[in-house]
Amino acid sequence: MRLSQEQVAQELQHMTGWEWIGDAIRKEFIFRDFTQSVAFVDRMVEPANTMDHHPDVDIRYNRVQVTLTTHDQGGVTEKDLQLAKQLDALS
Repeated sequence: MRLSQEQVAQELQHMTGWEWIGDAIRKEFIFRDFTQSVAFVDRMVEPANTMDHHPDVDIRYNRVQVTLTTHDQGGVTEKDLQLAKQLDALS
């Protein structure tokens, strides 16, 4: 179920670096180099597949931008927040 803006805003207060962008949440992860960026993306495969919830990912050398939204719900759901927290733990 899609969360309200208030619900998402409240959750984001406890999640470092994540921001509300339209109907999604987004964070930029910064690493030492390209190799570490790609390794991070590799680590996110298992939790994303396990949840059957796949982020939009943009790799730019040492930066990985991750955007999460639940397309079939038209916005951010609890699933997005759960995956965001798992990705934070992987970084």
